[in-house]
Amino acid sequence: MSSQIVTRFAPSPTGFMHVGGVRTALYAWAWARKNNGKFILRIEDTDKAREVEGSIEHIMESLKWLGITWDEGPDIGGINAPYIQSQRLESYKKYANILIKKGLAYPDPYSEEEVTTFRKKAEEEKRAFLYREYRPKVFDEWDGTKPLRFKVPNIKEYTWSDAVRGEMSAGVEALDDFILIKSDGYPTYNFAHIIDDYEMGVTHVMRADEFIASTPKFLSLYEALDFVPPVLVTLPPILGEEGNKKLGKRDGAKDILEYKEEGYLPEAMLNFLAFLGWNPGGEKEIMTPKEITESFSLEKIHKAGAMFDEKKLLWMNKEHIRLQSSDTQLQTVKSYMKDYSDDILNKLLPTIIDRISTYGELSSIETSEFRFFLNRPKVDIEKVICKDTGKDEAKKHLEAVKEILKDADFSSVDAIKKLIMPYAEEHGKGNVLWPLRMSLSGQEKSVDPFTICYALGKDETIARIDTVCNKIDS
Repeated sequence: MSSQIVTRFAPSPTGFMHVGGVRTALYAWAWARKNNGKFILRIEDTDKAREVEGSIEHIMESLKWLGITWDEGPDIGGINAPYIQSQRLESYKKYANILIKKGLAYPDPYSEEEVTTFRKKAEEEKRAFLYREYRPKVFDEWDGTKPLRFKVPNIKEYTWSDAVRGEMSAGVEALDDFILIKSDGYPTYNFAHIIDDYEMGVTHVMRADEFIASTPKFLSLYEALDFVPPVLVTLPPILGEEGNKKLGKRDGAKDILEYKEEGYLPEAMLNFLAFLGWNPGGEKEIMTPKEITESFSLEKIHKAGAMFDEKKLLWMNKEHIRLQSSDTQLQTVKSYMKDYSDDILNKLLPTIIDRISTYGELSSIETSEFRFFLNRPKVDIEKVICKDTGKDEAKKHLEAVKEILKDADFSSVDAIKKLIMPYAEEHGKGNVLWPLRMSLSGQEKSVDPFTICYALGKDETIARIDTVCNKIDS
């Protein structure tokens, strides 16, 4: 086995990048980067019935969005090319023939109907169906028209060490003759990934817990081929928000790029996924990709399932937005709020950032809550007037605020607030601030009136107050 740490991510191109798969890629990448090792992207496309066109590009786009880069892969090549399994068929045939010569592989002699009969008999006898019990004593020569099965050479109990789960074992019932190469010429996952990992020098395999049951079969095949197994790292399952079952499409699991479309930051998603089953210890939860790779360790991966908490993801995303420079925030906000002037967006930026958890929320804010900054709103005079006051008092307070603002310092929100608040506190904050807010925005719910004044500027603020005062008189 190579002294260099080599990990891989080997997804199937089925058109959907589940967060569980992406987390597997993240952990494999982080472990390689932590150890100055190598991270390989490999595509397992031997199940042609499930393949979706464009999925390979989708996989690469998803990883690139998160900043997960690979050292070898289908797009950049490498010393172990090719990295798409359907292009590696000769390698699988080579090792299949080695097993055949050892007497450890045979063409499947049975039809589907015969196998069904065997299964039914096992059920009737209330015992597990094991294909090896029907293994032929004499093997025909394999010509590729029938599936090629592995002949388990040693029926024994297996014990192995998992980097997360510790010592594990399984009895002889876990061993069975399994298909190596299907009748269509493509290898099964059980065979192909072992050959690929060996040829590519993979030292650590990050995997889901669903593969634990198949581990004895894999170990048997490693022995038959005289391969040293890689370090097995079984990751905890990602659970739905109720915490009682694995997160799936039916439970609201989304393709990872849907989060990109919704305005999540890749750094936040990476941070969130990293903490779904791993924690470096301590109180710190907001971490950059660099901090994650530097802190990552196999010992800190959890055994228990991790709950996918959308609220936690939103919180993390908001925290990462706050970590961005004001220039980065402004440029992103401008990409959503194209009609707004740089002056208004600069003034509103702190308020906008405080009101959002994802940049995608700007789409609704821009169309519903902030449009009054672009055009003077149609103000319902009846709503300007507080319930406990009349028109005359509403106008009186608006005129008073206007006089205060004529010579006001509009350099900051605080400067405006300090001038208006003494008057508002003297006459009742609601009586003063409500008609002011309505006059400027036309909305019952909006950002505070001091921020509105600051963003609109002195001239536009006074002009809007005048407009409402004139309507009250008419």
